[in-house]
Amino acid sequence: MDSRALSSVTQPTTVGGVERKSFADMSCSVAQCLEVVGEWWTMLIIRDVFLGVHRFDDIQSRLGISRNVLNLRLRHLVDSGILVKLPYSEHPPRHDYRLTDKGRDLWPVLTAMRQWGDTYAAPDGPPVEVVHTRCDHIAEVVLVCSSCREPIGPRDVRAVDGPGAAPGGLRSARARA
Repeated sequence: MDSRALSSVTQPTTVGGVERKSFADMSCSVAQCLEVVGEWWTMLIIRDVFLGVHRFDDIQSRLGISRNVLNLRLRHLVDSGILVKLPYSEHPPRHDYRLTDKGRDLWPVLTAMRQWGDTYAAPDGPPVEVVHTRCDHIAEVVLVCSSCREPIGPRDVRAVDGPGAAPGGLRSARARA
């Protein structure tokens, strides 16, 4: 078994007095994404910024999150390159938070989470619907193959080692299974 994978899963860190595991050393793109956006307030903050809520007080009011936790999350998102902090007032100092390209690239992740929630956790129907501005119809996002443009699901693909795979990669994991 890869000792690096084991050690990364067992490295405790403390965030806001709560112990969590760090995935920083794990050779996995999902784990690396969770390192940045895996804390549950984080995706709600990103959702609100996508919806046009850019100011600290507005985000705090909409989410009901404590100011100190919101400050920590926003600082983490800025430090991670997801948001950029832009001043809009000098006295008192106030900032807007805007998505960077890296932040906008989280839209498919947020959309998949919203669509899953609409299906499995919204018994009265979706609380928000997305309308495609070009055709003015409600849109559901569908994954398609980047080569042939056919819709794809988990049974239509297979995982193979990529250029950044850890030594042994998937072959090693499958052999242990």
